[in-house]
Amino acid sequence: MRPDDPLLTILVCPLDKGPLLLAPGEPGAPGGSGPVLYNARLRRRYPVVDGVPRLLPSSGVPVTDEEHELILRRAGTPPGTDPSPPPAPPAPPAPRSPRS
Repeated sequence: MRPDDPLLTILVCPLDKGPLLLAPGEPGAPGGSGPVLYNARLRRRYPVVDGVPRLLPSSGVPVTDEEHELILRRAGTPPGTDPSPPPAPPAPPAPRSPRS
């Protein structure tokens, strides 16, 4: 899986349905050397095995604070920043119909 893979635009975390970051593999890194899809909000990583993301809820592995910072660096996100998009603003209330 490559960072420019169009599949990344539609893949979401199976738990919170939010976007995922692709972090390339790094030899000696926690969680093995293969790439991972990462949910920074829940601090869970999902493996990418032979180019295929494993996005079952049971495949997600919680990460430590140290691993979190390492994965963000590998994904190109500066540590200390929130890589997830801000939440959408609440929808305005529906217009009321006048009562007769």
